Amino acid sequence: MFATILTNRAVVAVGGDEARSFLDRLLTNSLAGVSPQRACHAALLTPQGKMVAEAFITEIAAEEGGGFLLDVARSQVDELVAKLGFYRLRAKVTIAEVGGEAVVAALWGEGAPGTLAHAVADPRLPALGFRAVIDREGAEDALIAAGATLADERAYHLHRIALGVPEPGLDYVLSETFPHEADMDQLAGIDFRKGCFIGQEVVSRMQHRGTARTRVVPVVATDGGFLPEAGLPVLAGDKTVGTMGSAVEGRGLALLRLDRVTDALTANLPLVCGGVHLKPVKPDWATFAFPGEG
Repeated sequence: MFATILTNRAVVAVGGDEARSFLDRLLTNSLAGVSPQRACHAALLTPQGKMVAEAFITEIAAEEGGGFLLDVARSQVDELVAKLGFYRLRAKVTIAEVGGEAVVAALWGEGAPGTLAHAVADPRLPALGFRAVIDREGAEDALIAAGATLADERAYHLHRIALGVPEPGLDYVLSETFPHEADMDQLAGIDFRKGCFIGQEVVSRMQHRGTARTRVVPVVATDGGFLPEAGLPVLAGDKTVGTMGSAVEGRGLALLRLDRVTDALTANLPLVCGGVHLKPVKPDWATFAFPGEG
């Protein structure tokens, strides 16, 4: 098993008697099944359905003080804490960043981190492995003691990109993206059966009408070479059909308008980004219609 500390992630703690119900009312996923052994992946949205932040939520055991830990993108911590504070009103909850005390680790490959406290299976895909919020002091020693071989973050990103799993800030801009576009509907990030949450009307409409035309999907260079840098436009002829995301060792992700990609394929127009010809590849977990099918 490999492990790395994710420097682009931070930790927010939400405690208090009403912490579970408070988060459940706000987030796209249900916290009913969240425990110290089981996490959920969810997003906080604007009323218009765009993403403020996404998070992995785990429960802190009662004997350790109770409450919940939110593993979030470091760049969104301040806005997330402010938004949670805005929605708190009179709820009996506490909200605080604990970045100075804790780090987020990812573990993947053969085996399981049996001796590592607070390690939970990644709720998006079993193949992604595990995530853990651990004490900053002695973090690497704890990972080694759990039987993991330390790797750099690049190795983790190669792993998730190969599985077609996007990362906020690397593959999409949170404030500009609907959860469907970040594949959260495909990767266990939305509970369509739970009660109301912020932005639910927009998310439900996209689900039932099938209006999510833009998605983050895997791409490769048609010549098997290196992929262009993130942020460059993906073109079909003179039309922009998407934006390049992160890439490692010839594998990458791109945010694409799939209907426009379908039109390009029909017209025999190549997808070009930074002078590189791209080919979209459907991930194994995807259930949505993909360009070139049928």
